[in-house]
Amino acid sequence: MKINLHPKIRRPRGGSSGFRRGRGNRLKREPQHQRQRGFLMVDLVVGMAILTLAVLPLGYTIARERHVLRIEYYHSVANEIVDGEMEILLAGAARNLADGPQPYAVDGQAATQLPRGHFQLTKTGNHLRLEWTPDARHGYVTVVREATLK
Repeated sequence: MKINLHPKIRRPRGGSSGFRRGRGNRLKREPQHQRQRGFLMVDLVVGMAILTLAVLPLGYTIARERHVLRIEYYHSVANEIVDGEMEILLAGAARNLADGPQPYAVDGQAATQLPRGHFQLTKTGNHLRLEWTPDARHGYVTVVREATLK
């Protein structure tokens, strides 16, 4: 009489454990278990393919959104700087400037957050045009403000 030492493990009927004796008394798997193992492998590959097809577009979308948000951030910083500098120029700082286009130096920590670019002020009589132009495009746009001195 055989005693089952592990009551939670059930032994298959007929004494078959899924193995059979092969040449040289070695144990070999029965074909049914090989088919089950093959099915599990196919199931694993299909599951990984579905997961990959779902995650790759999501990762691309997140990367693209990050890039768009960076562009919007730089645009907002440039707008704030150009607006603030235009207010300073309209308050009277532009009266002593010569007519024509000229590079414009910006004092402020916010300008260090911008990508490489340059500010240019163009004065024509009482008309002022201040713009920030990025050196490399990469989706960045030129920010322009125009005003007339009173």
